[in-house]
Amino acid sequence: MDNVVSSVEELRALQLDRMRWSLAHAYANVPHYRAAFDAAGVHPDDVRELADLARFPFTAKADLRDNYPFGMFAVPREQVSRIHASSGTTGRPTVVGYTREDIDTWAEVMARSIEAAGGRPGDMVHIAYGYGLFTGGMGAHYGAERLGCTVVPVSGGMTERQVQLIRDFEPRVIMVTPSYFLAILDEMEAQGIDPKDTSLEIGIFGAEPWTQQMREEVERRSNLRAVDIYGLSEVMGPGVSQESGQTQDGLHIWEDHFYPEVVDPVTGEVLPDGEEGELVFTSLTKQAMPVVRYRTRDLTTLMPGTAHPQFRRMAKVTGRTDDMMIVRGVNVFPSQIEEQLLAVEGLTPHYLCVLTRPGRMDELTVQVEAASASSSEQERAGMARALATRVKDRVGVTVAVEVLAPHALERSLGKAKRISDQRHLR
Repeated sequence: MDNVVSSVEELRALQLDRMRWSLAHAYANVPHYRAAFDAAGVHPDDVRELADLARFPFTAKADLRDNYPFGMFAVPREQVSRIHASSGTTGRPTVVGYTREDIDTWAEVMARSIEAAGGRPGDMVHIAYGYGLFTGGMGAHYGAERLGCTVVPVSGGMTERQVQLIRDFEPRVIMVTPSYFLAILDEMEAQGIDPKDTSLEIGIFGAEPWTQQMREEVERRSNLRAVDIYGLSEVMGPGVSQESGQTQDGLHIWEDHFYPEVVDPVTGEVLPDGEEGELVFTSLTKQAMPVVRYRTRDLTTLMPGTAHPQFRRMAKVTGRTDDMMIVRGVNVFPSQIEEQLLAVEGLTPHYLCVLTRPGRMDELTVQVEAASASSSEQERAGMARALATRVKDRVGVTVAVEVLAPHALERSLGKAKRISDQRHLR
């Protein structure tokens, strides 16, 4: 394991030193950053304290796509040991590169994350994140090996086989998206297996927002402790922050490598700790592709550290500024809908929000599966009314609810698809 700073004072001094290096590295070697800094009238030498970072321009996903594929690299391509990419909705993915030293740093922060979750050397770790260009599988794999664990690199899919390997190999830790873990639990129960009778004790869930209610659902159906991990490929991959398995009270950000800010999503103004806004990251140690004030679009709050007091925590991500639905003037996030449906007895966490505009007004329909195939039409109608009432009372919007049979909705093997935007239909 790497050496972790032991005090806030030591951390702040290290951050300032590394921030100056990262900004200078980006300015000297990435034409985009040189042009952006010059246009904003700032220079890396202007940073005399951490708050000075707020004077520098943001980096957006569009900047990465505009410089596709390798224009954001700060080292010659020959020095890039690995390339990952995230899926793109515009035909161009966002490409990220790693030097050998970057890969080593990534393994260290992932090992730190698994240990914080409760993993220990010698544990068997079942990895059901996808491998390939997606950073989840490889990040988890390298971190578990660095910690000294035994890795089972299953990747996603083949759910029956996932269940078989969990039973046969008896892993203590599973790393997977929460939505796919629900599918694994469903498969166990379909096979007549009680999830509480498996060896799993720790679930490290990431790659998509999930609620406290989903945590309670997972822990109720199994014996594992569900903890959150956060990351994004543009900043590093998984391992940017991790929830402690002891406290389960938010994710400690590894601030010696990633400097966080929370800003107003509209004005870009930096908000004080404790206020919710958009999460922004500046990498402090990345060589191949430094990022300066990268807008994650994730909404969260920064809080003091607990299990690791030198590092601040981020609250569980409540939604994204770009998956927010505006329904008749009300801002709605899928996580808000999920919180309410998990409170209705007889419904499962498998759902889809369908946003349409049949006339001049947006209409939101929530499609959700019933827990039991034997539930009657009358029972499902009652569940639908209960959910619609909860959403109206607690979220402030009127929704239509369709309660479907179990397994009617397509299962996600990676990030959950929670929104189907059909507003172009008439």
